[in-house]
Amino acid sequence: MASSSRMESDGDDEAEAEEEEVEHFDDFTLASSWERFISDIEAVCRQWMADGPKNLLKKDAREVSEDLYKVKSELKFSAKNYCMEYYFGNKNEGKVIDWNSTLHDLQLCFGVKEFLVIAPQSASGVVLDAPEASKLLSAVAIALSNCSCLWPAFVPVHVPSRKAYIGIQNMGTVFTRRFEADHIGSQVPVKLMHLEGLYELFVSKFAYSTLDFSMHLFKVHFTMKLTYRSLPHDDDVQGDDPNVTESEIDLGGDTHNRTQWDDDCPWSEWYSAEDPIKGFELVAIWSEKVVESSLEMAELENYSPHEAQNWILSPDMSSSLTDSSKGNRIGFASQLCLLLEALNMSFEAQFMEDFVSVENPGSDNLKSSLVIPPPTVIDRVLKELFHDGARFPDVAAAENKTARAIKGAPLESLFAQFCLHSLWFGNCNIRAIAVIWIEFVREVRWCWEESQPLPLMPTTGPIDLSTCLINQKLHMLAICIERKRQLNEDFQDCIGSQDHSSPQIEEDGLDEDSSSIMQTPGENFDGKRDSPATSDDSQHSENSVSIVSTKSEDAEPTNLKPSDCIRRGSAGVAGPMMLLKSYQSMHAPFTQEAPLMTEDMHEERLHAVEAFGDSYNFSAQLEKEILASDMSAFKAANPDSVFEDFIRWHSPGDWESDDTKETGSSKSPAIEGSKADWPPQGRLSKRMSEHGNLWRKIWNDAPALPASEQKPVMDPNREGEKILHYLETVRPHQLLEQMVCTAFRASASTLNQTSYGGLKQMATKMDQLYITMTSALRPLQANPLSPGSETIEDIRRLCGVFEHVEKLLAIAASLHRKFLQAPRLSEAIFSDCCSFYFPRMGTSSSGDNAQKVKGV
Repeated sequence: MASSSRMESDGDDEAEAEEEEVEHFDDFTLASSWERFISDIEAVCRQWMADGPKNLLKKDAREVSEDLYKVKSELKFSAKNYCMEYYFGNKNEGKVIDWNSTLHDLQLCFGVKEFLVIAPQSASGVVLDAPEASKLLSAVAIALSNCSCLWPAFVPVHVPSRKAYIGIQNMGTVFTRRFEADHIGSQVPVKLMHLEGLYELFVSKFAYSTLDFSMHLFKVHFTMKLTYRSLPHDDDVQGDDPNVTESEIDLGGDTHNRTQWDDDCPWSEWYSAEDPIKGFELVAIWSEKVVESSLEMAELENYSPHEAQNWILSPDMSSSLTDSSKGNRIGFASQLCLLLEALNMSFEAQFMEDFVSVENPGSDNLKSSLVIPPPTVIDRVLKELFHDGARFPDVAAAENKTARAIKGAPLESLFAQFCLHSLWFGNCNIRAIAVIWIEFVREVRWCWEESQPLPLMPTTGPIDLSTCLINQKLHMLAICIERKRQLNEDFQDCIGSQDHSSPQIEEDGLDEDSSSIMQTPGENFDGKRDSPATSDDSQHSENSVSIVSTKSEDAEPTNLKPSDCIRRGSAGVAGPMMLLKSYQSMHAPFTQEAPLMTEDMHEERLHAVEAFGDSYNFSAQLEKEILASDMSAFKAANPDSVFEDFIRWHSPGDWESDDTKETGSSKSPAIEGSKADWPPQGRLSKRMSEHGNLWRKIWNDAPALPASEQKPVMDPNREGEKILHYLETVRPHQLLEQMVCTAFRASASTLNQTSYGGLKQMATKMDQLYITMTSALRPLQANPLSPGSETIEDIRRLCGVFEHVEKLLAIAASLHRKFLQAPRLSEAIFSDCCSFYFPRMGTSSSGDNAQKVKGV
């Protein structure tokens, strides 16, 4: 049984062996492993030749450098593994390859366009044994000859640092071409450091060893390049050396003053950036030349770089351009990221004081992780913000035209400067921001209580509702301080002049000069000229009271007499308009300005109108103070006026005239100044003639007072206290939202002041940045945020985009300073930088996310 089973098992083994022989059929025409190795190489080469470069690019070709690709195949011979690589280009088209820094070593040495490299799969990647190298090269040469391929083949030899190769190429005839390249990096013989020595070494390698090669002429074709490197533009090269004495420093004619390269850049006030361009490398290239003797080579060595056919100028860029790790971030972008983190934490408290209060249960964790600068730093920041003499400048030219679309504060305004200081205050954490904000509001209150001008804020003009609410509040507070100061000065003037009597006005024999007291713009009140008088009207204004018409016979005599009242606060005659009950020209009064309102005050009024409907009387009630002020001023300027006269001047649409000439008479030159049609015929509109009309009631109650004697429509004391209450109780997330918008706008506007010459690409990048910021920051203005919302993630990606543009701007500024006399050269280099470096900037996670933000 055992023997039979053994026989069965033996039979099975023989069957399996026969199957293996069938499966692994050996071609006995290939008698050795050497021949099988050549056959494998030939098969791979035939496949590559059949595919061609276009198909190889679609398959598994890998890009090595610009217009150089490679495919590879693994082979085995004598228990060793080899890798054969085929290098090819896609745009050769039979032209000689230009010599540039992206070429392969073999391309630089021999000018080949496509070639094979076979090397062992070892740690060194080179063949150390000379017989093995010759055997490999022979195998490849035979395989290429069998498939009629003219590719040159190379084998790396010696050690990797020498970049040495031997190669062979089938020329399609009985001749072959041999290649040999070596590189000496150290201990170069002096003779080989000159072109003459290199020529003699090259000629000596020919096979005519029995001949005196110096007596024979060889036409040698060669290409030469010389590399010139500038000294690095690094501020730290000439650092403070303790061994250098003062006398040694003063000896040089060109002393180093330790100035930074960006001292005149606008961002230097906030941080010092590393020069992105350390230096330049100029490669002078002489195309293929033919020499016949070593003397010609010696002459070529003295050629000037100006005689070279081609130059390649490339900047030595700082590694920080492509490194976006947090430790290497220096600039506005890094601080904006920190401010965004503070915004994300601002939802944890109701008031800013809670982040620094000892009673806050979460303050211990904040104190341990978020530190604040010492009081001396706080005092320095406040002195810079509130220093004496700071006035609001004209920033229209400094900001981009798209900057106003970002709801922040203008660059040179007080709140914008506060936001920029906050970016660099400590590490811009929520506790540091809370401390500096509290101190900032205290300084603002001191300015209010002491009637001191608020620095960097205008004291006149309308409130700009396109800015953030805090900037609107500060603008309004600055106006309130100015008006409060004026009221105090007026009060002191009144006390000082209370003992002086006013000149009496005689009641008999009054002429127009004594009866009509014109208010001048120099009088101390805030007013506007609603209907300014023309020069002719002003010259003839003395006739507006005393002239009696001889044509109006039916008019009552009482209406044709001069008024016994004194005209006050008149800005001039209101065109040809006449009063209804008195034969006098209508005068337009000086009126107070409408009360200033911030965005939240407009919203409150709008909500009130929506709540009570579109009632005309309700709208009049909201405008009661302004309306009463205008009516009082009109009565003072027109003592004999009636309610209908005021309507004709203030709201012409509510006066229905029977005479078409009366309608728009101020615009018709034909009847201008005509008094032939007095009294005017017409009636009030339906809504004005209704019983219990609120306008008429206000008219009846309004005293005749010029604007200069009226109580101000806007109470500066009341409005100022309301503004301070808002600043002291603003919610942290509302403050941080406005700070984020303002910080982005102010940072971009600061960078936009950089001088970079006529680099249009940089200007385009800045315009695109503003558009991207406007889109990304708009949700902060419209919708209430929540911690970790998608809007915060979008703004975090915006920080990556901002960082890229900030780096490009540093490159543009550096190039502009280095090539002031060659602007075209700086434009060409910057264009290449935009193409090469910008896609590689921000390769970290945050940088990758930045690519999702469209617009830049």
